Amino acid sequence: MSSGKKTTGALWERAAGAEVFDLAQPMRRGMPQSPNHPPYRMLLERRHGDMVRADGGSAANELIVTGGHVGTHVDALAHVSQDGYVHGGVPAGNVQGHEGFSALGIEEFPPYVGRGVLLDIARLHGVAALPAGHEVTAGELAAAERAGAAVRPGDAVLVATGWSRLWHDADTFVGTAGGAPGPGVEAARWLADRGVGLVGGETIAFEHIAPGKGHATLPVHRVLLVEAGIHIVETMRLYGLADAGADEFLLVLAPLPLVGATGAPARPLAVVERG
Repeated sequence: MSSGKKTTGALWERAAGAEVFDLAQPMRRGMPQSPNHPPYRMLLERRHGDMVRADGGSAANELIVTGGHVGTHVDALAHVSQDGYVHGGVPAGNVQGHEGFSALGIEEFPPYVGRGVLLDIARLHGVAALPAGHEVTAGELAAAERAGAAVRPGDAVLVATGWSRLWHDADTFVGTAGGAPGPGVEAARWLADRGVGLVGGETIAFEHIAPGKGHATLPVHRVLLVEAGIHIVETMRLYGLADAGADEFLLVLAPLPLVGATGAPARPLAVVERG
């Protein structure tokens, strides 16, 4: 039934002239991932010809097994605890069970359709990708903001390090030996103090990983997920946005609503209006 409203300038009409950037990395067996999580596996369960219908038709299908924190994904607030407590001072043991979490699971993440801001730290330093183990500081975030779009409360803030350009080099991307660039605790508190709605980055962990340290401790996750209640998007493909100089855009983000899960794959889209 028509609402009677005019559609001139409607969202879909404006979107027709926009450029859409796919911010998800392709998921395939053997892709770079954290050693802390089960790997992604896919196999054809049924091949064409295994069953042929009377009219000659056939169908193929697959079996997928994956952890919730593989590929481009969103961390639920249930993902991290500190001293036995998850976000809001809730004892983790009170909400976790064999079937997942009864609270703070990824299904509670409301689909995000709103303003996104890219803070390009690699561009700030004049490089395509930051060096392995580079700690992004609050001062660098502030400088990138001044050079691009201002961060507002509720925004989705994506921190570009250039690391998504190295997706094809799994050993370097994971950073087990050399580390990986990302925000330190000071930068995480800067983001929380700005009242951002969610954050995202290109590396496996939205975190400064020092050379040789691996994922032994993840204090930025504690600050954002446990203390501030800010969701994290990881392993994003941001180099297209960075190359286009798109500092401000519409972000569409919806992880799979896996009930009780601590995270889920997502395919974020950035919509950039060309004027």
